[in-house]
Amino acid sequence: MAGYNTQIKHKGSFFHIQTQDKGKGFNYVESTIYKSGRVLTSKRTLYTPYLSHSDLEQKIKSIIEKQHHAVLDEIHEGKFDNF
Repeated sequence: MAGYNTQIKHKGSFFHIQTQDKGKGFNYVESTIYKSGRVLTSKRTLYTPYLSHSDLEQKIKSIIEKQHHAVLDEIHEGKFDNF
């Protein structure tokens, strides 16, 4: 399943955010946050509770989108300014 890759400049630093479904066997969506090419942190959202749902693929897409946008908001709010 496709994910998101976004690069933004915030207060003179470049951030790259990569969000993707890690796939079967892992059952989570992961966002990795880079600042000037260095990994700062990652965020994970498990979707195990939804594995038996008929709309699993749509649920995963929704998690990817929401998590990616939440990370972008955190960058704009300054959460990673001192890293």
